[in-house]
Amino acid sequence: MEQLTNDYLYSAFKAKDTRFDGRFFIGITTTQIYCRPVCRARQAKAENCCYFKTAAEAELAGFRPCLLCRPEQAPGNSVTDAQTNLAAQVAKVLEEHCGSGIHLKELAEELGYTDRHLRRVFLEEYHVSPIQYLQTCRLLLAKSLLTDTNLSVIEVAMASGFGSLRRFNALFQKHYQLTPTALRKESISDQREKDKITLALGYRPPYRWQELLNFLEKRAIEGVERVQDNTYLRTVRLANFEGKECSGWIKIQPMEGKNLLAVTLSESLLPVLPQVLSRVRQLFDLYCDPTVVYETLNHMENFACGTRIPGCLDPFEMAVRAILGQQITVKAASTLAARIVQKFGTPIQTPFTELTHTFPTPQTVLTLEGTIEENLGQLGVIATRSRTIKSLAERLSAGTIRFGPQATPEAEVEKLLAIPGIGHWTAHYLAMRALSWPDAFLETDVGIKKALAPLKPKEMLQLAENWRPWRSYATVSLWNSL
Repeated sequence: MEQLTNDYLYSAFKAKDTRFDGRFFIGITTTQIYCRPVCRARQAKAENCCYFKTAAEAELAGFRPCLLCRPEQAPGNSVTDAQTNLAAQVAKVLEEHCGSGIHLKELAEELGYTDRHLRRVFLEEYHVSPIQYLQTCRLLLAKSLLTDTNLSVIEVAMASGFGSLRRFNALFQKHYQLTPTALRKESISDQREKDKITLALGYRPPYRWQELLNFLEKRAIEGVERVQDNTYLRTVRLANFEGKECSGWIKIQPMEGKNLLAVTLSESLLPVLPQVLSRVRQLFDLYCDPTVVYETLNHMENFACGTRIPGCLDPFEMAVRAILGQQITVKAASTLAARIVQKFGTPIQTPFTELTHTFPTPQTVLTLEGTIEENLGQLGVIATRSRTIKSLAERLSAGTIRFGPQATPEAEVEKLLAIPGIGHWTAHYLAMRALSWPDAFLETDVGIKKALAPLKPKEMLQLAENWRPWRSYATVSLWNSL
């Protein structure tokens, strides 16, 4: 935190300023505990505080997490926090796959770097090695599971990515000066439910939850998604880093009076828990720092601070939905997507009558008997759209197109544009929602044209230059204004 003075950081800590939540942590030297800037514990004196950019850095210095403010619930780093895209990419991948046996060398090769360069850049940005950062991700996830669920200690250890119970106990005791069992006794929760796992994910306020929920509701695919009673429900099908596939369901809702979303998921998703949490953060744009976005867009007419980009949990599902939606209404595209789910999706048992299937995977599409035109044509999908879906499935299966933290949006947009049937609107829409690209702009979109009438596309692009690098947020704001 050398770029900010200790006096400035202490002022933010003293004010409990939510804008800084998750952007730095405070180590209290008298207790050897580290806290979030919003911690409501008795205020420590300035001379007893030291500051860290990440929880991993605080733990490396010998501090243990506060049981009151719970650093594991802090919002993640926004895209403005990282000096290099590489360090941010690596951090997101480590968070998403901390429950798997991820290997740094393989990750470096996938990103096109040597592992030595990756370690150097990461250490320079976050002041800890990737391995130390990964270990902290696992420990904080374990801490959250011990506090908020009824899972056994060994289940917690396995879900958090520890290879053995013995190693988990040793590391937990070393870092937190408590055994996992002792921590659970100190933090009894009335929220624990059998066969369900409920954890909390933090965000920086303000958060325009209802607008985001309305967007998702209009595009929900019957059988896969459902919005009801201020809650988002959906089925999930994910494979971990080793390729093990799991299916289940999730339920997301805001926690009243707190800057947190409650994430409830079926126990069947425990082996891919870190991935589920990472995808939920992306779906609901929990990494966003709304005040930073507002600093650029506050001169935009009707822009509301707290606007979020609707992401996605299943990139292939969202991409198919976008391809189907070309030149037809949102409702018609949802109808076609629902037919695909009923015909080719995988049935699943859930407690919710509305959730019946998981969306077909790229591999499912590629292994259908007969031609893709025949299979999708019988459902009402025209031949050109069918071929586009198949082409995308082929590239995703081969790994030549990637959706996720490892990908670079600009590069993936160019690859998407090379697919017959995917134009500027579809490629940039996918980059915005599947790749969390904050700077996509859809000047050819019907809604954008309506919101910015009577401007022509070239004039819209010129106007949107003032909104960089947050043109995706401007786009969502224009949609919301209609």
